[in-house]
Amino acid sequence: MSREQFWFFHPFRVRYSEIDGQGVVFNAHYLTYFDTTITEYFRALGYDQYADAKTTGIDFHVVKSLIEYKAPVLFDWELDVGARVARIGNSSLVFELAIFRKGGVDVLVTGEIVWVYTDQQTHRPVPIPASIRELIATREPHLT
Repeated sequence: MSREQFWFFHPFRVRYSEIDGQGVVFNAHYLTYFDTTITEYFRALGYDQYADAKTTGIDFHVVKSLIEYKAPVLFDWELDVGARVARIGNSSLVFELAIFRKGGVDVLVTGEIVWVYTDQQTHRPVPIPASIRELIATREPHLT
């Protein structure tokens, strides 16, 4: 995965509370970085997922999360977390994520998050509407 694959990045600075006894970011915090970045990705697209879910009763659920650690991430480092939608299925979105040092090109951590669009009453998958697909495709030309 390379930096050029991403149009969207969200910045972070590693806080002391996020490191473990070995002085590196504790593994669970990467999911927080990824979740925050996905939220900001949609904000950058102009999509308010929270408002949409309240209106429609349909929301995304995480069904898979994968993290691959390539190099340690240390206290006080400034980071760029990249997010992109790699694939859209009938009811699922596959996000690819990568963490870089601010302005850097070496990948420190990669991730994959899979969301399923789900009716909140039945907890069953439903098709992702064309409006969401089209909005994502405006910034992800590989999906058209």
